[in-house]
Amino acid sequence: MNIHVIGIGLIGGSMVLDIKELYPNATIYGIDNNEEHLQEAIALGVIDKASTFDDLGTADFVIVSVPVDVALSVLPKVLDVIGEKTIVFEVGSTKKPICEAVVNHPRRRNFIATHPIAGTEFSGPSAAIKGLFKGKTNIICEVEKTTFKLQEKALQLFTAIGMRIRYMDPTSHDKHIAYVSHLSHISSFMLGKTVINKEKDEQDIFDMAGSGFESTVRLAKSSPAMWTPIFKQNKKQVIETLEEYISNLTQFKDLLVADDYNAIYEEMESVNKIKEILNGITIKK
Repeated sequence: MNIHVIGIGLIGGSMVLDIKELYPNATIYGIDNNEEHLQEAIALGVIDKASTFDDLGTADFVIVSVPVDVALSVLPKVLDVIGEKTIVFEVGSTKKPICEAVVNHPRRRNFIATHPIAGTEFSGPSAAIKGLFKGKTNIICEVEKTTFKLQEKALQLFTAIGMRIRYMDPTSHDKHIAYVSHLSHISSFMLGKTVINKEKDEQDIFDMAGSGFESTVRLAKSSPAMWTPIFKQNKKQVIETLEEYISNLTQFKDLLVADDYNAIYEEMESVNKIKEILNGITIKK
């Protein structure tokens, strides 16, 4: 089995680590425009060898794990050179622009659009970890446009890694992910900015920051190189979610100004049901 991963970071790297554990005889090849990343990935055992686009003709799987703006140009280039039995999947956080980029490609049937809902705030080859996808959901879009035998090939791999499969159209995916992922990252970045701008003495931040602040601002350590293109591609949906979020923040502030603490209590109590939703997700996993 020949596996090629393009972009050796958290998602692509973690995926091939799981594949290596499942299929010890598989050879993992890596393509990255950062030579240091390639050498680091080899040294860490994430990949076995470096490769080029010219080598993709014999690939069984090609994992495209690059920033979503780069994927728009990389994905058609990959489909141009793969073999008939190669399955290609891209794992980014937006799906509609990606699907549109290859809609008329002659080898669209060799591509499956995916979004594994998993990750950490870290990036690069050293961020790759085994078991990242166990129990996680993998959103698959436009599965009907992938030839059936290659669908099966990809789905067997995703299931073996431990992922649950959910099917969704690209527009719905981008709308829903704006709420549960993209907005979370913006909130974290802006909370970090607010604290940094207000607290000029960093020692005070470190002395007073508890686990609540740390967990809330954790995502602010994420890569801007990855997240800026995501916000750009999903601009419309992100703006809509921000407008709702800002409206809720303004309402909360207005309640404070009015000393309406009963309403504040009721607001927070009504949101407590999020625990039931998240507990349900945990049980499903």
